[in-house]
Amino acid sequence: MNWKLIFSCSLFGLLMAIATISWIPEKFEFPFWLVIFIINAYIIAKNADGKYFLTGFMVSLVNCIYIVAFHVIFYKTFIVNHPMMVDMSNKWPLHNHGRIQMLLTGPVFGIGFGLIQGLFAWIASMIFKKKTA
Repeated sequence: MNWKLIFSCSLFGLLMAIATISWIPEKFEFPFWLVIFIINAYIIAKNADGKYFLTGFMVSLVNCIYIVAFHVIFYKTFIVNHPMMVDMSNKWPLHNHGRIQMLLTGPVFGIGFGLIQGLFAWIASMIFKKKTA
């Protein structure tokens, strides 16, 4: 497992964690994430020593840590800029405890997106073959 590669790719997640607090509205997050997943998949395909799916999965788990941490710390600012998130979370248990709810649901979303990132990386590894020495 190439942890340097995992942490390097996860820097996109760190930037998104910060940017989604107040700069990127929730309706524009999906295109940003799609581009990030594609770029990370390419980087993983070109630089990982096998285990493409697992590497992509781990990138998303590290991203999850950044995202949950920043969104919990800056909860009030985040929630003001994400009204759809408020509407969605009001239907879930612990709707009066937004930070706790984020701490509990964040890893679930991290695992879900990790499966997607892992799949992207695995597919990219079949498209972009690594150069052999």
